Amino acid sequence: MDELRIAFERNPPPDLSVTFGSTRGPNSIFLSPFYLLGFIGRMIYLRIGGRLDLLHLNLASYGSTWRKLILARVASFLGIRYIIHLHGALYRDFWQKAPKLIQREIRYLFSNAAHVIVLGTVWRDFIADCVPEARDRIEILPNATRRSSLPHRTGGETVVILFLGRVSERKGAPQLMDALNRLQSLSAWRAVIAGDGDLATARARIRELSLEGRVQLPGWVGPGEVESLIAEADILVLPSFDENLPMSVIEGMAAGLAIVSTPVGAVEDIITDDQTGLLVPPGDVAALADALRRLIENPVLRQQLGTAAAEFQRQHLDIDVYAQTLAKLWRQSVS
Repeated sequence: MDELRIAFERNPPPDLSVTFGSTRGPNSIFLSPFYLLGFIGRMIYLRIGGRLDLLHLNLASYGSTWRKLILARVASFLGIRYIIHLHGALYRDFWQKAPKLIQREIRYLFSNAAHVIVLGTVWRDFIADCVPEARDRIEILPNATRRSSLPHRTGGETVVILFLGRVSERKGAPQLMDALNRLQSLSAWRAVIAGDGDLATARARIRELSLEGRVQLPGWVGPGEVESLIAEADILVLPSFDENLPMSVIEGMAAGLAIVSTPVGAVEDIITDDQTGLLVPPGDVAALADALRRLIENPVLRQQLGTAAAEFQRQHLDIDVYAQTLAKLWRQSVS
């Protein structure tokens, strides 16, 4: 959403006034109700002033859903159309395990939306199965990013493997460390596993595998440092068990990195095996190690995959194209 805001500031749509707001806020979860009440108050104020025609609701599991259920009801009461934009990687499990009353409310949320935006075909099919009456209003709009402002420097003679994401079992961090352990006989590589999560366990595992000299674990890094890490990397790896459509893969593609990922969520919509990256089965340490080994030992393959990934990103996953498509959907929703 920050990238989208910048894109609209750079090229503002002449016929749209776009306002961004938070329903949770950046602080403690206990302050979330106050942000939500403030957002509702702002909705009412703008609607009374004739300056609110459409609400765009970004949706994930749990607290995000509770807030959006309330906002959808308020929007309906005020006669405001709304769009649902589904992001949650585990939303299928969340919906299916929710109490029956909440399931009915979630179905209401989707069935009454002017459009439902999903990030890939697997999510389109999921929503179409759960809410058949919304089938004709489901739109696929993959995540997008801008091109990096930093030149791609790579790691030189040492191949740099980069992981960006929460250091957790869901993201496949334990399997990645085990795969890296299988590569210790190769000399010309190092890895950076960047993100928050269970860092104490990860550091202990790295020590146990004697990978301290090969693997860095910097913890959470901000956007500027993420950009620097991507610019210095050769391979972006994300061996997740569950995803919607991971931004780290798209950012790696934008920088021309060779991608190694698992075919989960909507990843297969953007990564074609052996064309724009390498796909390995979730949890398969041997396959993950083999894919990384191929790329470490074959600079031509790294270059081919990285070039193809960058070209795909520029054609399909660029933030300016994304902004134009989204603006078109907004117009359709209020016409």
